Amino acid sequence: MKTASRFVAAASLLAFAWLGVGTVWALDAAAGRVIRIGPEREIRTLQQASRLVRDGDILEVDAGDYRRDVAVWTHDRLEFRAVGGRVRLLADGASAEGKGIWVVRGGTVSVDGFDFIGARVPDRNGAGIRFEKGVLRIRDCRFLDNENGILTASDGESALEISNSEFARNGFGDGQSHNLYVGAIARLTVTGSYFHHARVGHLLKSRARESRILYNRLTDEIGGTASYELEFPNGGVAYVIGNLIQQSSTTENPHIIAYGAEGYRGENNHLYLANNTLVDGRTQGGVFLRLTPGTRTVFAINNILVGAGSLESAGPGTYRNNFNAGWDEFERAARDDYRLTHNSSLRFKGVEPPQVGNMSLRPEQQYVHPRSSRPLRVERLSPGAFQVDG
Repeated sequence: MKTASRFVAAASLLAFAWLGVGTVWALDAAAGRVIRIGPEREIRTLQQASRLVRDGDILEVDAGDYRRDVAVWTHDRLEFRAVGGRVRLLADGASAEGKGIWVVRGGTVSVDGFDFIGARVPDRNGAGIRFEKGVLRIRDCRFLDNENGILTASDGESALEISNSEFARNGFGDGQSHNLYVGAIARLTVTGSYFHHARVGHLLKSRARESRILYNRLTDEIGGTASYELEFPNGGVAYVIGNLIQQSSTTENPHIIAYGAEGYRGENNHLYLANNTLVDGRTQGGVFLRLTPGTRTVFAINNILVGAGSLESAGPGTYRNNFNAGWDEFERAARDDYRLTHNSSLRFKGVEPPQVGNMSLRPEQQYVHPRSSRPLRVERLSPGAFQVDG
């Protein structure tokens, strides 16, 4: 047995020596092949790599601009890593299958450090990524100036996880395309991410059976024309915890959060709003929450509302310890800094939220601009998305 082990080890070393340093790929016994892509390498484009890839491969892509480099990915356990800086995929009029820069349908795929820019297609639904099936994990990516940032199909077993990413200026302008548009998949999780300036469409729209929107910034800001900042058109189970959510004075729609606007489809329709800071930039007529009548539950706790109006006006639900606040309660609201001031009357006025199944409504992290989050270690809660020390 020892002789056999030595033979396998020697064979592995020989494989690495034979492949050399500057070759197309190297072998990684634990994770599969590492395929290296870049302008100075044998494989110069992701489109080339898509014809060579196998399940379990790691694709390391050199930083730089890749124009019209569109691709379809159908394999399982793929990892995409930017090396040496950001990888910018610029559509420049090209699309995969007439759908977007990338089409992803397969198993588990993770993407880290990529920018998807400028997707346009004839049906006006060009996406940075069209996600059709599997599990897609997005980290430290940006989706800019596409007709949709990410657009998913409605596969009921699929899951989408997004962290530390940015979605900006996506949308055709017809109100039917959005910064992020999630179909009827099993689960959506978004953390530590920044959504802003959608073109007429929503900042984030999700039809997932379960949506976890945690510790993000969804702000339409100066000159913004987004419709809803956050929409769950078919209900579902939605956890909205620790977010800064703001509509601009030039919004296309007076509602900030909408739930059930297109009818409830599933059996479980529960909306949980905890420790969010909701900002209405309109001078009049803004609505913090729109609820459609039906069989559903709403629980809202420890939220701060900046502007006139209330959550309770949306309809029946459980509303606890939510506060309206003036601009002077915050450090620099004019610069979108909604941390409570040292002398704010709201400091430590939070109450302990409950556990809901395996999900705690107590914030465990806090958004950090421009697109990340950090763990929270506070004993005394304050309302709103941003906690204070002391």
